[in-house]
Amino acid sequence: MGIYFNPDSQAFQRRLRNRIFVDKSTLIDFTNDRLMSDDGYICVSRPRRFGKSTTLDMLAAYYSREADSKEIFDKLKVSQTDDYEKHLNQYHVIYFDMQRFLNSAENDIDKMITLISESIIAEITEYHTDCNIKETRLSAFLEKYYYTQKIPFVFLIDEWDCVFRIIQGDEEKKKVYLNFLRDLLKGQTYAALAFMTGILPIRQYGQHSILNMFLEYSMLHSFALSPYVGFTDKEVRGLCDRYGADYHEMKDWYDGYSLDGTELYCPKSVVCALENKKYINYWARTEYYAALEKYITMNIKGLKDIVISLLAGNRVSVNPDKFSNDMFEVKSKDDVLTLLVHLGYLGYLEENSEVMIPNREIAKEFVSSIEDNEDFSKTNAAITASKKLLEYTLRKQADKVADELGEIHRKNTAPLHYSNEQSLRMVILLAYYYAREHYQIIQEMPSGDGFADVMFIPKHNTDPNVYPPMIIELKWNEDAETAIAQIKAKKYFESLADYGSVLLVGISYDKKTKTHSCEIEDYELK
Repeated sequence: MGIYFNPDSQAFQRRLRNRIFVDKSTLIDFTNDRLMSDDGYICVSRPRRFGKSTTLDMLAAYYSREADSKEIFDKLKVSQTDDYEKHLNQYHVIYFDMQRFLNSAENDIDKMITLISESIIAEITEYHTDCNIKETRLSAFLEKYYYTQKIPFVFLIDEWDCVFRIIQGDEEKKKVYLNFLRDLLKGQTYAALAFMTGILPIRQYGQHSILNMFLEYSMLHSFALSPYVGFTDKEVRGLCDRYGADYHEMKDWYDGYSLDGTELYCPKSVVCALENKKYINYWARTEYYAALEKYITMNIKGLKDIVISLLAGNRVSVNPDKFSNDMFEVKSKDDVLTLLVHLGYLGYLEENSEVMIPNREIAKEFVSSIEDNEDFSKTNAAITASKKLLEYTLRKQADKVADELGEIHRKNTAPLHYSNEQSLRMVILLAYYYAREHYQIIQEMPSGDGFADVMFIPKHNTDPNVYPPMIIELKWNEDAETAIAQIKAKKYFESLADYGSVLLVGISYDKKTKTHSCEIEDYELK
């Protein structure tokens, strides 16, 4: 056994000893079904803290001939699958972290490739002492070794994309790297399985990928691997029951990623919340915080307005297809948004090709990343003032609400888009940013005989006597009283029947005078 060639099961056993462990071993049934086929090339890209290394440690422990891990896996879900014992510890495994080699090579790609080849060949020849193969090119060495042993290889490569996250420019060398991987893996009879993990999908050059034999599973499309990208809603419910945690708080803080119909949570954040018994922002400790600040403050036309809209709770359309999957090739709004999806800072909804800030944890990351940026000073002021605005609303101080909204509207809407209903809605949502601490905020909610513009529903642990449900109706060039009357006439409050009362808020904007007015009324539910 070695570091890179046929590792033992110690790394995975260490994971199993964690106090909080979620059994994802049925992923092995997925990979077993693809062994020794053209479908056995799998590239899984997902953000930091989403369990990539744990997955690879598990696969190494299962496939490696030197792991002897039956006792471990007999206790896991994969043991109930048909081919479990057939493939257990039956393969030569080559497992390495590409970023460690790149660091050792001081970011020299040629040197990195040489180090990988020399390290793996050295371990194999040490393992098989009578091996006298003289090849120095790794693929040629493995091909000859396979024909003497007749035991296929399982390749497990972590941080495969580090070259495209760390090295700026040097496109020819990046192609050399991709060609090295293609030569090592594509069409090789010795390759039973290649499973690569990283953050970015495979780098595209023009319309083509050098590694076009890989099936890709990403934060845009994870298909059958969706349940293995993060913790599922069912798994989080189970963990909350087991450890006495508040499921609703957990959902509010860490849910929000949806892949092919599967609700997903950030695993590391959930584990930290369970361990610490506290719901806070754990992403602030990740290395890509600086990346968020860098990309959302780039000088790209329209990007600032998009960030404000996202902070207001809106979804934003995106075209992810033109992003080249290189952190240094970011040239447009769509590039920025797509990159942030891969980094985990945005959730992606495939059905509408839209992105959104997924949860409270990430929302706090966005706020932190702009708080010292002069270009967002007015937005920061609106977020800071949002607590005061909620207080004015709950006290039914309608004139102060109207004045505050007017100030926020003027400062946070581009002149060309000032006079339209969508800008008014965005301002309302941004102005009530703090309300998310106590409310679930829903736009265009079906209720009664129509759709309420904005509905504020108290969160499960919020006292509705202190923070009552609220319905906001917006009017353009009509008075606020008309808005209140519409709420009543269309019975938007019907879905809130379990509450004793609701706060009706009518907000209007006069396009000619560019002024806001507001009416607020307590309404008893019968």
